[in-house]
Amino acid sequence: MPVASVKLALVTETFPPEINGVAMTLGNLAAGLAARDFAVTVHRPRQASEAATPSPAQAPSSPLPAPRSFREELYPGLPIPGYPLLRLGLPARGRLLRAWRAERPDVVHVATEGPLGWSALSAADALGIPLASSFHTNFHSYSKHYGFNFLTRPALAYLRWFHNRTRITLSPTVALNAELTQDGFRGMRLLSRGVDTTHFTPAKRSHDLRSTWGAGPDDPVFLHVSRVAAEKNYDLLFRAWSEVRAAHPRARFVLVSDGPLRKKLQRTHPWTTFTGFVDRDSLARHYASSDVFVYPSQTETFGNVVTEAMASGLAVCAYDYAAAARYLSHRENGWLAPFGDEAALLAGTHALASDTALRATLRQRARATAESIPWSNVIDGFARDLREVAASSS
Repeated sequence: MPVASVKLALVTETFPPEINGVAMTLGNLAAGLAARDFAVTVHRPRQASEAATPSPAQAPSSPLPAPRSFREELYPGLPIPGYPLLRLGLPARGRLLRAWRAERPDVVHVATEGPLGWSALSAADALGIPLASSFHTNFHSYSKHYGFNFLTRPALAYLRWFHNRTRITLSPTVALNAELTQDGFRGMRLLSRGVDTTHFTPAKRSHDLRSTWGAGPDDPVFLHVSRVAAEKNYDLLFRAWSEVRAAHPRARFVLVSDGPLRKKLQRTHPWTTFTGFVDRDSLARHYASSDVFVYPSQTETFGNVVTEAMASGLAVCAYDYAAAARYLSHRENGWLAPFGDEAALLAGTHALASDTALRATLRQRARATAESIPWSNVIDGFARDLREVAASSS
C-alpha cells in the first residue's frame, strides 16, 4: 500500500468546537495526518451550537489552526448527565456499516469509549477493518469524585475489554502504558503530545489584559486552565491560592474555562477572575499575561495545559506525574511536588509567589523546554503506528 494512500476513519465523541484537552489533541492529530496525505474522515457527535449540516472545514471561529483538510461526519448526540458541556454520541452501528461499505477505510481509530466508539468497534469488526484506539481519559478514576466508588472496578473492566478489541492502544506517557499493561491492557504504544510554540508564546503578553485583572507590572498572576469539575482538585487549588493571597495581597488569580463547579466557586471566591471559555487566541494571551501556573489535578492521562503554560513562559507548579513528570525537573524548569503531597505543592505556590528570581528562571527554562516538543514529531509517530495497523490487514 502506498505510504500516501491511508484512508483513516477517526471516531471520537469529543472534538472541536468542543473545548477540552482531548478535543484539541484529536483536532491537531487529524489536521496533522491530513497534511501528511492521510485521507481523514472524523466521525463525531454534532455539538449543540452547530447547525444541522457540517460546518465548513475552515470556519473562522475554529479553535484549530489552519488548514483543516479533513472531512467530518456528524452524528446525533446527547449531553452527559450532570455534565452538559460534554456530549455522548448515540449508537450508530448501522450508519457506520453503510458508510464503510460504500467507502472502506484502511484503518479505524477509536478515540473514545462511549456509544459511538462502541458502534465503531462493532462495525469495523463486522467488516474486518483493522482497529486502533487511544486512551485519553481516566474515567475509572473519576468515580470517587462523583460518589460512585463502586463503579471503579466495573469501569476499568469495560475499558480493558474495549481497548483489547483493537490491535494497538496508544496512551500519552510511558508510566500510563505500564500501569494499563499491569491492569491487563494489551498492545500498548506511546502517543505523546506536542505544543504549538508559535501560538503559545510569551510574545503575546498583554499589559492591558493584566490591568483588567488589577495586576501591575511586578504583581504575580496565578493562572489555572482546566475543566471546572470535581476531578480537577479545586479544593487544593483554592487552598493554595488563598494562602498566597494572604501572604501577597498584590497577587492576582485567574481561572480560565467552565464546568459544573464554576458558579459555586465564583460565589465562594469572589477575588478570583473567572473568564469562562475563551477562544484560542484569547487563551494564548491569558497564558502569556500570567506568571505562575498551578495544576493540582491527580486524574490526568497527560495534561496539555501544562505544556501550553510552559510554551507561554509560565512557572509551572504541579504534581510529579503525567506531562509535568515527562517535561519538568524540580527547581530546574518547574516546581514538582511528589504525587499526592499537598504540603509540597503548597510550598511551591508560596515559593513562586515570593521568590522573583526563581520564578523568572523557571519561566525562561520552561519556554526553552517547550520548544523541543513540537507536534510534528508526535504526528509522525502516530502516522507510523496507523500505517502499521492498516498494513496488518494484507
